[in-house]
Amino acid sequence: MTVLDSAVLAAVASPRRREILRLVWTRELAAGEIHAAMPDVSFGAVSLQLRALSDAGLVSVRREHRHRFYVARREALGPVAAALEGMWDDALWKLKLHAELEQTRRGPKPERRRRRRKP
Repeated sequence: MTVLDSAVLAAVASPRRREILRLVWTRELAAGEIHAAMPDVSFGAVSLQLRALSDAGLVSVRREHRHRFYVARREALGPVAAALEGMWDDALWKLKLHAELEQTRRGPKPERRRRRRKP
């Protein structure tokens, strides 16, 4: 395995980065649009994930004034690209992603409403 291969695998190991890759797989999106699609994550956290993907060479960044636009570099993923596409089409993957994102969520967990017992 080459250094590039291990960098790619390390970058796609994060469920949030995989979700960002899914969002920018077929179209270019602004950082704000990516953040809007992930409302449970701060803009700063999304920015850090985008930087990690960019540093790994998995997304291209285009600057326009104050905005940055991102699109996936599928060729950089090599054979991993086909595996990701297969996962994104799978309903079980969506459930797994939701569980992984909830597990890695920081901060207070949403409170469940408790039913009051009648006296």
